[in-house]
Amino acid sequence: MKKTEMQENWDSGGDASQDASSNDVSPEYSPITSGPVHDWEEERSTEFFDDGTMTYFWRAHTLNTLVFMICFLLYEALSPPYEDMVDNTKRGLVASVSAFILLGVTVTPDGPFKRPHPAIWRFTFIISIVYELGLIFVLYQSASGARQLLKHIDPKLGVPMEEKDYGGSCNLYDDKTPDDPYHNIKDKLDLFVPLHFFGWWLKTLLLRDWWLCWVISVVFEILEYTLEHQLPNFSECWWDHWIMDALVCNGLGIYCGLQSLKYFSMKTYHWRGLWNIPTYRGKLRRIIGQFGPYVWVDYDWKPLSTLGRWFSMLGIIAIFLLAELNTFYLKFVLWVEPGHWANLVRLVLILPWGAVALREVFQFLDDPDCMKFGRQSWLFLAIVCTELLIVIKFGWETVTIPFPSYVVTLWMGIFLLLVLWTVWNFFIDPHTFKVDSHDVERRREHWSQVRAIETKLSPSESRLFNPQFLFDKFIHRKTKDD
Repeated sequence: MKKTEMQENWDSGGDASQDASSNDVSPEYSPITSGPVHDWEEERSTEFFDDGTMTYFWRAHTLNTLVFMICFLLYEALSPPYEDMVDNTKRGLVASVSAFILLGVTVTPDGPFKRPHPAIWRFTFIISIVYELGLIFVLYQSASGARQLLKHIDPKLGVPMEEKDYGGSCNLYDDKTPDDPYHNIKDKLDLFVPLHFFGWWLKTLLLRDWWLCWVISVVFEILEYTLEHQLPNFSECWWDHWIMDALVCNGLGIYCGLQSLKYFSMKTYHWRGLWNIPTYRGKLRRIIGQFGPYVWVDYDWKPLSTLGRWFSMLGIIAIFLLAELNTFYLKFVLWVEPGHWANLVRLVLILPWGAVALREVFQFLDDPDCMKFGRQSWLFLAIVCTELLIVIKFGWETVTIPFPSYVVTLWMGIFLLLVLWTVWNFFIDPHTFKVDSHDVERRREHWSQVRAIETKLSPSESRLFNPQFLFDKFIHRKTKDD
């Protein structure tokens, strides 16, 4: 059965017939697709509530949080004072940041994602604020001062490092070393190989568009060619660029990501309370499903629909590539080893930031009623720009190395072709101009459905924690067993 572009998740934990019966089909025309659609009117009339299983964990607990923070500060106030100024400064900064994170997680409004728990996404948003504030502080330091600051995170940092050159001999088979003729290939197999694969798997889940993934993947390899005179890390063999990276690692990652997108898009979404599911297998599926999406929205970016959408897509590609380049340039100017945990933490944090930012950007571009740029999108853009400014300030001698003439010629040709194609496609022969009043109304109806479902998930609308309800459920189960 063909599913719509966006559905509400019902993981009943029962058999297949139960899943099929929960997805009623209406023969009316869909505002999103031209085929049969889910009966949204019936879903709007359904009251969503928590049966008491998870309600306690979905409440904000603002007073409990306040009491916990005051007790923690009271312990510090009654503790014997320390005379070490440096230690007091560190402890004070950690406590201040921790209090800010706790405050933000408690009072910050929910974002577009709420699974597995809204507090997790509020936490990642507050961490992005802390990271941006840290970047601004680092921007006002000198290069040597910033590197010495990192020693407070790890004493091993702040030491000059040697960049690995992936170029050199590009022979796949080296007959000069009969003991290990494939050593050139083995030398290229390092930490970045699994990072390429899993990274593009997750990036595909973020972008939700195969052509956009391939464009970014290919353009980044061209950027590595472009910037290899500045960073030795970008100097690679041709087969390392296009076979190992683009085709094998990135290609397999994109393929796995597309299969994951297909699964989430075609899955039937129907949620029930944990105690309303009769079987233990169903309960286990429900618990696992808590870590998946509550609703799923496919991204149809429509880059050729309007000139504004086309420029927006170019901007998204540019910011995405800039965030990728910042990863390499930051570790170069701040002397952070590629395998250091700080790099991995940054990459892990960028994923949820980027996921929320792309959802907000897509809704900003696609929803006719959305007139406000998302907060995580705004903050992510600020982070990428601040990282770029740090790279320019601390690595001015590196980023100002003149580009080779062939690189300048290449990018002048790419820019000229891009301009000519844009003028031809949108002004001379605008055969791809597809937006009309009907399309706007369809998108408005689509996003009204999304908001209707997300509003029903709001924890503020769920029932408060009821101990009597839990006790009745326990007695009922005990009586049934007897």
